Amino acid sequence: MTPSLSAEENRMYNKMWHQTQEALGALLDKEPQKMIEPQRNQVFIFQTLATFYVKYVQIFRNLENVYDQFVHPQKRILIRKVLDGVMGRILELKNEMVELELTEFHYFDDILQDLKLAPQQLDIPIPKYFLKEKLEVIKGREKILAQILADSGIDTSDMKYPVKSIPFDEAVKLIQIAERARQGRLRALFMKQIYLQEYRAKQSKMLGKKVTDTWAAALRIQKVWRRFHQRKETEKLREEEMIFLGMNPPPLFNEVSATVIQAEKVDRLRNEVQIKHEEDYREALVTIKNDLKLIEGVDIKENLQDQIRHWFIECRNLTGTFPDYPDVEEGGSAIIFSDKTIQQEEDEKWKMSPSLFLPAMKEGCNAYKEIWMKKDESWNFSQDYDPELIKEEKRKELQSEIRIQVDELMRQELKNLKLAVDRERERPVKAGKKKDKKKGKKGKKKEKKAKKDKDLTADRTIESLYKELVEEGLLIQALKVNLSDYIGEYSYLGTTLRQVSIEPMPSLLDVRQLITLYGIWPLGSAAVHEKAPLVKSLLLAGPSGVGKKMLVHAICTETGANLFNLSSSNIAGKYPGKNGLQMMLHAVFKVARQLQPSVVWIEDTEKTFYKKVPNAEKMNEPKRLKKHLPQILKLLKPDDRILIVGTTRRPFDAELQSFCKVYQKIILVPRPDYASRYVLWKQIIERNGGVLTSALNVSCLAKVTDGFTQGHIVEVVKGVLTDQRIRRQIHKPLTAVEFITAITSMNPVYKEEEESFKNWYAKTPLGKKRALAITGGSTEKAKDKGKRK
Repeated sequence: MTPSLSAEENRMYNKMWHQTQEALGALLDKEPQKMIEPQRNQVFIFQTLATFYVKYVQIFRNLENVYDQFVHPQKRILIRKVLDGVMGRILELKNEMVELELTEFHYFDDILQDLKLAPQQLDIPIPKYFLKEKLEVIKGREKILAQILADSGIDTSDMKYPVKSIPFDEAVKLIQIAERARQGRLRALFMKQIYLQEYRAKQSKMLGKKVTDTWAAALRIQKVWRRFHQRKETEKLREEEMIFLGMNPPPLFNEVSATVIQAEKVDRLRNEVQIKHEEDYREALVTIKNDLKLIEGVDIKENLQDQIRHWFIECRNLTGTFPDYPDVEEGGSAIIFSDKTIQQEEDEKWKMSPSLFLPAMKEGCNAYKEIWMKKDESWNFSQDYDPELIKEEKRKELQSEIRIQVDELMRQELKNLKLAVDRERERPVKAGKKKDKKKGKKGKKKEKKAKKDKDLTADRTIESLYKELVEEGLLIQALKVNLSDYIGEYSYLGTTLRQVSIEPMPSLLDVRQLITLYGIWPLGSAAVHEKAPLVKSLLLAGPSGVGKKMLVHAICTETGANLFNLSSSNIAGKYPGKNGLQMMLHAVFKVARQLQPSVVWIEDTEKTFYKKVPNAEKMNEPKRLKKHLPQILKLLKPDDRILIVGTTRRPFDAELQSFCKVYQKIILVPRPDYASRYVLWKQIIERNGGVLTSALNVSCLAKVTDGFTQGHIVEVVKGVLTDQRIRRQIHKPLTAVEFITAITSMNPVYKEEEESFKNWYAKTPLGKKRALAITGGSTEKAKDKGKRK
């Protein structure tokens, strides 16, 4: 199986890895030099941060590709460590840029131009290992969820594709109408054929003889054919010219080629080889350690004993007495022979916060230089594990285990030496009262903490709680939606607008990147979530139809997370009373922690923070969670991969202060701009079976539909592209008028509504700071004002 993977591919990805590691090493050497001197010029600071951010993104893209393609298990372990470090560093730089510019959205046009990069290269990919490494767990969980829903009588297909039921009599009547229409069409066709036959017979009788002027008939046919042939040739030449100019895609552009099919087969084969090599590596860790224990264990024990005895004698000769043996807590005899290095502590005046990921990346780079940089792997064609590296690792591990046993023996031997040579006796140690007092205080603190963290469902299993939450509709099945399905385009005017002090609306691609950084990366990687700037809650605010719900489902799909629905409409009437609410929240977050990653979704979250509850909704108690959400956020720890996501289309109805306390990050999801609409129309038409031709002016569609959302476009395309219309495309190509006619009955998002969202956002803490900075106030004053409020 392994030889099917070509040696050329291995060399190519090895070369990519070496180049990426060199770029990362150069970046790690350069970063402290750039950041060590504090700068007053904010433009220079942002340019420096943004340059590092863009370069780290390029390194991450290459490393993620290499990690996905490598089959060598030990290389993958090292790359994974560096990959997590790069992810964390990108999140740290993003956090610094947000604090500096006081906005979630940044534009890097000038930096991309300097680095000669396309805007698409700034798109942040989602690591494939998020799902690959827990695919079996996700599939098993989906089966259990589907089984519970089936047993409960909840049909998920009805939720996804709602179908209206009609009475039996009406159904029979519809079938009869359709059948009569079919028979009528066949009868009409048959009568048309009879009529034509009779007409031809009548014409032949009237003429009485065949046409004798065959020359004139042949000439007429030639003229018609030549005209038809020349028209086709002209159309072909025009099409070739458009393809050459890049205005039209080449033929068979959207069809899957044989090369792509072969690449998919190789990818599946590579995944199988990766799994096999990792299994072999895990088995080798055990077998090689056992072999080392049998072969070298006795020698290691004797060498350790000889070293310790030599230390006894040296100390006796130097001081005149035998030394005290180090305690187990201090590390035993390992502390005696550890290499002591001088730690140079420098007071570096960093402009930004200290990084928690730079040490891990530097450690990974050093390991690469020491082990893999100049390693000869000509013998390892199949890229299987390296037994010598395992021996080095397990030899150290075995030495540590044997040292514990040797320490016990040598402590006793030292006691015997002291008694025999120095005639010393061990003095009994008296227990102090202070220690008991400390223990008593700690015990009281633990008791208080235990009371606070009382488990309300200690007598129940996670499986039973999981089933109960599914049956109550609080744990729902996420739709299979990838983040790449959220179609958008890069904002090309962001930098230009900011230069003239105009705050641009973010593009859909900017929103997609923030969802990746704040939602998907931390939930997908436990190492990143524990050390990166912690984002516990996220708010998506925007008009109806811009894809807020889709983004929530995409986060779950890309990370394999559970989806809990705590919307006010969904929890209405469930778990009534104060105790019931407490039990519900306890059960939800207990299951969310045990089966993390998890997403807690609150749809129409403004209802939870209503300024004034409408009379029609008072019975549903929409503000049940208002007091509990801040408490829940405080209890979430860095190792809890749980994200609270709220979606709202009317944030103005909520109390702003309590609203912003709950949601750490607020993302405005705008209506699509022209570039995004152009891409949306093309892709959605093609995905629904439409064929793009020169008769369909997509640019006109994008221009005319200014103000309409993705939801509007999807609805219109599905309405126009019926099965019958798709079949007729060969004879009658699609035109823009068909879609424009269908969309005229819909209401767009007017500029006034968009402005209301911008005005609301300007009242949020980050919006206030940004507005103050734009109007002439310094960033420091803006930060201070935000902190006081």
